[in-house]
Amino acid sequence: MAHTQSALHRHDAQSKYHKNYYLIFAMSFVVFLAIALAGQLLGAHWRTWLPGAEGVKSLFGGVKAAVYTFMSHLL
Repeated sequence: MAHTQSALHRHDAQSKYHKNYYLIFAMSFVVFLAIALAGQLLGAHWRTWLPGAEGVKSLFGGVKAAVYTFMSHLL
C-alpha cells in the first residue's frame, strides 16, 4: 500500500510540475507576443529583441522560438 501511495504522490507532483510549466509557457508567450506585435506595428526589427527569434520568418514562429529559448534558461 505504501508503494501505491508513493506512486500517487509522485504522479501528483509531476502533474503539478507540468501545469506550472505550461502556465509559465503561456504567460511568456503572451508577453513575447505583445512585444512582437508592438514591434511589428512600429515597423521595427523586433526579431533582434527576442532571443532565438532571429532566423524565423513568421510572427508566431518567432515568438514560439523566443519562449522556448527563455524556458530553456529557467530549467
